[in-house]
Amino acid sequence: MKSVIITFLIMLFSAGISAQNKNFQLSTHILDVSKGMPAAGVSIKLEKYNAQSKLWTFVDEKKTDSNGRIPDFLPAEKGNANTGIFKLIYYTNDYFKKDKIESFYPFIEVVFEIKDQNHYHVPITLSAYGYSTYRGS
Repeated sequence: MKSVIITFLIMLFSAGISAQNKNFQLSTHILDVSKGMPAAGVSIKLEKYNAQSKLWTFVDEKKTDSNGRIPDFLPAEKGNANTGIFKLIYYTNDYFKKDKIESFYPFIEVVFEIKDQNHYHVPITLSAYGYSTYRGS
């Protein structure tokens, strides 16, 4: 069973590589590993860190689609306009509450740095009591 789930995850993330919108520099994806399905309808906020003020600034907020994806965070810009430290905040509490599932994490913050004009994909695998993330492609 474990190998079936791992194979499913690899296929799902591999299929997403070609589905990324290159007009946007940032995308994300949530897979609920407890169901083996995408997490649809999760609100995610994007913020950028201001090193001078040491404060986070709101950039955008969206909800995952039926495939658990947001392909269009951060429109691609020329130069270094989109470089810096960013944070994605995944509001997971409501996602689990709708199925009457208690969750340990009411939200998940993933902080990362964009250093160039490449596309950045930040997927997470999620369950009620754990999560994992990495830099996708």
